[in-house]
Amino acid sequence: MRELTFHAYRSIFGESPTNTTDKTVLNIVRFTSPVGPMFACASKKGLCLLEFTDRRMLETEFKDLRKRLNAVILPGENPHLNHVQKEMGEYFEGRRKTFTIPLDTPGTEFRQLVWQGLQKIPYGETRSYKEQAVALGNPNAVRAVASANGHNRIAVIIPCHRVIGSDGSLTGYGGGLHRKKWLLDLERSNLS
Repeated sequence: MRELTFHAYRSIFGESPTNTTDKTVLNIVRFTSPVGPMFACASKKGLCLLEFTDRRMLETEFKDLRKRLNAVILPGENPHLNHVQKEMGEYFEGRRKTFTIPLDTPGTEFRQLVWQGLQKIPYGETRSYKEQAVALGNPNAVRAVASANGHNRIAVIIPCHRVIGSDGSLTGYGGGLHRKKWLLDLERSNLS
């Protein structure tokens, strides 16, 4: 990640690098992928954000993380950031189907359940929002499930790209439908 000026810190991450007293430090790195640059952000506990840099809700996600974790986001070293880049590289090469990176995903109890459910969708397979709601034991919660999917801050690893419309259409992916299609095609081409 390029060196950020004082004003860039405030506009992107909402804090200056000197205003970190009594705050959790979340480290951030920018890296490239075959479908565009990504940000990875991690606490000492684990990865708390993995997003494409052009995601429309990115600033909202940074703000939410800062609030939920009483944190400041700064470039810096973190073993989880090295770990996620290694695993993502293997995923994009078609060599990794599951991830071992520890996650730190603050959110409501319902969102936690939805995100855990997403991680149970097998590599290369898809589920509808309705199927996801049924799996959670609440078939009437389709909209709530879709909303929780939309608030997922960990792209690919918490695989909301594997959730599709009931008619099989590609719908609702924060990274863009072109990326959703690309990720699903990658996974299907590496099933064995």
